[in-house]
Amino acid sequence: MYHFSFEFSIETKTGISNYTFSANETCDLFDFKTNFQDNRLIATIIPKKQFKILSAKTKLAMSCQKNDRIMLNGYQSWTDTRELTLKDRLFGINHIPKKIAKKYGFENYGDYPFVKYSGKKGELHGFTFGYIRQDSIINFVGSLDESKGYTILKYSGKNQLLSIEKDCAGLEITKEFEVFDVAFLSGEYDSVFDKWFEMQEKYHNFKKTNAKPMCGYTSWYRHYEDISEEIIKNDLAGMLSLPQKIDIFQIDDGYETAVGDWLSIDEKKFPNGIKTVCDEIHNQNILAGLWLAPFVCETKSEIFKYHKDWLRKDENGNFVKCGSNWSGFYALDLYNSEVIAYLEKVFDTVLNQWGFDMVKLDFLYAADRVPTKDKTRGQQMWEAMELLRRLCGNKLILGCGVPLAPAFGKVDFCRIGCDVSLDWNDKMYMRMLHRERISTRNTICDSIYRRGLNGRAFLNDPDVFLLRDNNIKLSENQKSQLATVNGLFGSLWFTSDDCSLYSPEKIQNFSKVLKLHKAKNIKVRDNRKSVFIEYNLDGKEEQLCIKL
Repeated sequence: MYHFSFEFSIETKTGISNYTFSANETCDLFDFKTNFQDNRLIATIIPKKQFKILSAKTKLAMSCQKNDRIMLNGYQSWTDTRELTLKDRLFGINHIPKKIAKKYGFENYGDYPFVKYSGKKGELHGFTFGYIRQDSIINFVGSLDESKGYTILKYSGKNQLLSIEKDCAGLEITKEFEVFDVAFLSGEYDSVFDKWFEMQEKYHNFKKTNAKPMCGYTSWYRHYEDISEEIIKNDLAGMLSLPQKIDIFQIDDGYETAVGDWLSIDEKKFPNGIKTVCDEIHNQNILAGLWLAPFVCETKSEIFKYHKDWLRKDENGNFVKCGSNWSGFYALDLYNSEVIAYLEKVFDTVLNQWGFDMVKLDFLYAADRVPTKDKTRGQQMWEAMELLRRLCGNKLILGCGVPLAPAFGKVDFCRIGCDVSLDWNDKMYMRMLHRERISTRNTICDSIYRRGLNGRAFLNDPDVFLLRDNNIKLSENQKSQLATVNGLFGSLWFTSDDCSLYSPEKIQNFSKVLKLHKAKNIKVRDNRKSVFIEYNLDGKEEQLCIKL
């Protein structure tokens, strides 16, 4: 039986007050009600007068031994996530000089503005869900409702305590506020994740996608932004050379004149417009996908030049920089009616006039960068994802760069890892940056340790697998490991290879990746330095060892 201790910090006109409760209690500012049954904790504040909440947390004892594994889900798609031990530690960006971090917007890729990183062994944190694994049994904690704010899980190995916190600092409480709705489960991995999503469906009307697993092509990891109508048509022909049926062909970044100006197509690259290429894809009986980053614009865009009133501002009146990609990019204000009208026009054009079947929507974390007195970060992200679902109707959505819980049930596919790099773990100096950096090694871990979301929250997109020999520094073994993990734990299998150059052996390997989805009895274990995966495919026992 869990014993909960609740702590609140409240600010009023007369000052700051701290409260500690064990269960149902009342005070001068609010009534506090808790209910714990059926492995579910609900904690609610009912205000007697208006006040500002500074922090809300509950703590409980949770044992973790030196050989146990701790998994706490990272903030967004790209945030590194894997099982850790009490010997491990998390590093933020404190080691990066503040001027450089500010110039490149490093802090706004992740949770660094609102979660403190101690850098100490055994002090770990994550968002929405996590567990401590003892052999094959996981002791799981998972939020059932993130619509009112992110649930942050912090574990202290030294104190053997789990702190569950609501990211709600500065929120003005004027009506009943449900602080926590959290499930506590224990059992085998798959049965626990099944139960968690059954509870979300029972209590919050969660609905999972009806989308089916797909394989196909994306232009990014072969050409990056250097694409054109000719290049896309050649790549399409390359995919058609495969004996396998291809489901979808995605045009990634590089078709637009600037990020944010989605209806301004680069006429030098696409002289006949983007719809012509979409029609060409459809002529091959293949779905067409298009990349956008709908919540941001870069500094060289027309939006940034002429619609600065569309940009989000922080509490100091400064535009919110979300990173250094392109010419530097900034968040749009999703509570500005003109921004919404613009996005409605963009999605209507892309999906209905141009005819694309799926949109890959990227850098979505930009929606939650500035909490207000009325809305937490998590609530803003939740509403932003609801907006996207409305704008896309029944068309397919591939989410990316997004805090995962707000995407549950709202996207069909979702990236659950960082970008694959063309080598194993990127350059040494890149490893000194934020947790959301590009890394093949990291995204393999993300795919393994977020596998419980696949087919439950959405269909997992583990990013591309690459089998080619040119323009790549991955060894044959590393390429095989990446492809195998994608096949086992993903449901969207993209490549960026020129498949017309595949040897018969590579064609066979491509085919095997698609078969791995049918693997049975998948088991994962590790020893900190390596991950071992066992599975049964076509009645044959297979093993994979990934050195980290």
